[in-house]
Amino acid sequence: MEVALPRCTGCAHCKDVCPVNVFDLRPREQFAGVVDDPEVAAKFQFRAERSLVVNGPECIVCAACLYECEGECIRILDSEGHEHRSVYK
Repeated sequence: MEVALPRCTGCAHCKDVCPVNVFDLRPREQFAGVVDDPEVAAKFQFRAERSLVVNGPECIVCAACLYECEGECIRILDSEGHEHRSVYK
């Protein structure tokens, strides 16, 4: 599981909906070398934090985060090798 940091707006939806607390939000200054994706910036406001996967192995692939991620930056590889990507509803 990963979060594409250049696309993360810091909306916190992933953290809010995750039933097993996979995500945490960290101040953007901790990611000084990450440049915001201009495609995402055209649609959404970047906030003061970015999402970070802190408990990836706990993921149960419920897909809640995948539908809530406004930056469409979450990617999950399940135990069978299938890739799941976020698509904002």
